[in-house]
Amino acid sequence: MSRIEKLQAAIAQEREQLLHHPLYARITTVEDLQAFTEGHVYAVWDFMSLLKALQIQLTCTSVPWFASRMPNTRYLINEIVLAEESDEYIDGRRLSHFEMYLDAMETMGANVKGIEDFVVRAKASSDIQKAIVDSELDARIKDFLNFTFSVIQSGKSHQIASAFTFGREDLIPDMFTSILNELQAKSPAVDMSKFIYYFQRHIELDGDEHGPLAMQMISELAGDDDKKWQEMQDIALQALQVRSKLWDAIADRVG
Repeated sequence: MSRIEKLQAAIAQEREQLLHHPLYARITTVEDLQAFTEGHVYAVWDFMSLLKALQIQLTCTSVPWFASRMPNTRYLINEIVLAEESDEYIDGRRLSHFEMYLDAMETMGANVKGIEDFVVRAKASSDIQKAIVDSELDARIKDFLNFTFSVIQSGKSHQIASAFTFGREDLIPDMFTSILNELQAKSPAVDMSKFIYYFQRHIELDGDEHGPLAMQMISELAGDDDKKWQEMQDIALQALQVRSKLWDAIADRVG
C-alpha cells in the first residue's frame, strides 16, 4: 500500500460520514436549497485562500522571478488557479467560482447579503481571524473558517495542501446533482441552471483534472518524510471534522 493509500485509508471513515451526511436528505424544496447555499458559500469563499496560499508558497509570485523547485506542483497550482479564478461561466463570462456561486444564488432567490457583508468586513480588517470571531455567523461556521486560516498561517505548505486536497469540494456526493435536477423539475419557475452548471463544472474538474494532480502534489510535498505524512493525515482528519460541523450547522437551518 502506498503512502497516499495509507493516508486515504486513515481518513476513509470520516470521509464516508460526510458523503452520507443527513443534510442531503433534508434538501427537498427550493427553500432548503437556498438555505444550503447560504451556509456552504463560506466554504466556496475560503477555498480560494487555501489555493492562493499554495500559489504563494509553491510558485513564484514576486519580482524578480525565479523558477520554483517543484515544476509538477507549480503546474498543478497554476492550472487550478486558472480554473478557479477565471473559469468560463454558463453565459460565456470569465468569473471565479465564488462569483459564479453568488450569481447562481441570486438567480434562484437565495440571500447573498450575509456573505457579501462578511467579505466587506473581512476585506477591511487587518486580522481575518478577528473578523471571523466578531461576525454574527454560527459558531460552527466560525470554527470552519478559523481552521482554514490557522492552517494557512502555519506557513507549512504540506499542511495547507492536505486541507486543500482532502477537506474540500469533492466531499459533495454525486447524488447532489440528482437532487438539484429533481428540484428543478418540481419547481420550473425557479432558475437553477447556473447552480447546476457550477456543480457539474466542479465534478468535471475535480474528477478528471484537479483530483489526480492534487494527489501528485501531496506525494511531492511530503516525499519520504514520515513527520510530514503524519501531519498531513492529522490536518486531513481535522479538515473533515470541521467540515462535518459546518454541515451540521447548515442542516439545522434546512428542512
